[in-house]
Amino acid sequence: MSRNRRNSGNWDVASIVLVTILALGAINALKSHVGSVIATPTASSVPSATTPDAKAMLAKLNALKTLSSEPNTPGYQRGCGAGQACSFGAAWSDNTSAPDGHNGCGTRDDVLREQMSDVKLKSGSRCIVVAGALNDPYTGKTIHFAKADASAVQIDHIAPLAYVWRLGANTWTQAQRNAYANDTATVLLAVDGPANEAKGDSGPSQWMPANKAFACTYATKFTAVLVKYQLPVPAADKAALIRAFATC
Repeated sequence: MSRNRRNSGNWDVASIVLVTILALGAINALKSHVGSVIATPTASSVPSATTPDAKAMLAKLNALKTLSSEPNTPGYQRGCGAGQACSFGAAWSDNTSAPDGHNGCGTRDDVLREQMSDVKLKSGSRCIVVAGALNDPYTGKTIHFAKADASAVQIDHIAPLAYVWRLGANTWTQAQRNAYANDTATVLLAVDGPANEAKGDSGPSQWMPANKAFACTYATKFTAVLVKYQLPVPAADKAALIRAFATC
């Protein structure tokens, strides 16, 4: 009787050990499965802040057609008033094939909404930005935007309209130029107003952002515009961009 009881006890211990092993295995399997779903991104899996990749874009810059000098191409007029050429269409038009086109909002407001933080919209509007904060890439300062002082934040065409006109946009269709002028994905950047005015229609050999920490990103973005729109690069501007890429 006592031996049967002892055998029964041994069986109970073995059962407990087996169940424990199986349970631990199930828990580990569950952890492995859950981890694959909600894994925290590692540093290597987070995309670089410079997009597209600077090294790849430098290679694309070197593949562009290089001009000995910037052409002098007449005919550019931004204005759309009577007797004006309206070379790139009405300013900030939503009626284009550009990214965010036909979304019911003006392009300027699209850029402000997408590139500023703490954005406040006009009451009853899903488009009109009346306030926000901009970490200005050109100066490195923070600008607290208010619509009452709208010119404090301006929308820059990274490769200026008159500049791309001289490089070949004069041969594009009107629709292509309109799309370029409102390309929120590649061409447009919310920046400090005075810095944008100082830049004017200059290429990189004549103007670079005062914020040296932005030089690499500026070169990357500027080159991305030339590549997307299949534009050549003047030799002096190419040299300036290569110097900026060296800071990456």
